Amino acid sequence: MAAAQGQFSDHSNGTEGTGGKGGMESDSAPVAPAVPAAFRAAVDALRAARPRPGIELDPTPPPKRLAPYAYAVEAAVVDGEDDLADGRLILLHDPSGHDAWQGAFRLVTLVRAELEPEMAADPLLPEVCWSWLTGALEARGLSYGEASGTVTRAGSHYFGGLAERGPVTQIEIRASWTPREGRGGVPDTAAHLAAWCDLLCQVAGLPPLSPGAVPGPGETGAGAGVVSLPQRRGPQAP
Repeated sequence: MAAAQGQFSDHSNGTEGTGGKGGMESDSAPVAPAVPAAFRAAVDALRAARPRPGIELDPTPPPKRLAPYAYAVEAAVVDGEDDLADGRLILLHDPSGHDAWQGAFRLVTLVRAELEPEMAADPLLPEVCWSWLTGALEARGLSYGEASGTVTRAGSHYFGGLAERGPVTQIEIRASWTPREGRGGVPDTAAHLAAWCDLLCQVAGLPPLSPGAVPGPGETGAGAGVVSLPQRRGPQAP
């Protein structure tokens, strides 16, 4: 599995400010602003991360209007040809800080999975799903603030020509939080990515790594203290 490469938004396309021919600025072509060092370091840590087996991590275009700088990856928990869960993680950065974030960085996520009927019927499912996110962050000893989000449970029933399909329930977690900044104003984005992968595994019902399995350098293995769910069968065939 290759390291996560992701993509910058247009404002932060990975280019340093350069001029025209011979390094001279051109009046006809605006000079791209230099990417802030703190954002560059945070992105480099994400790019170096490698997920545990069973998680496929790929680049995805980030949003362009949520913050001056953005970087995004998407992931799926796979079992053979089945996707058990998928999601997207976006790193936002505003060098001037953001009042609502209470910081200069923000992580935003969407996680989705199809559930078994008995699990979908649990009245405490939304609260439990939210605890999977906060539990994943806390299990890795991460400091964060201003967490907010929604947990949505949606059911589909099929009729007519589709009546042979069984009912389907999907859970969707939308959340954002502010990672606390460390030395040089850079948050530990690799650890936050690892916690996010733990959340994906929780939602997918993927069992945690065995006690003797130690993730390699940069790998995002399941964190201690995150309680696993019963393994699920995966999405039902049409």
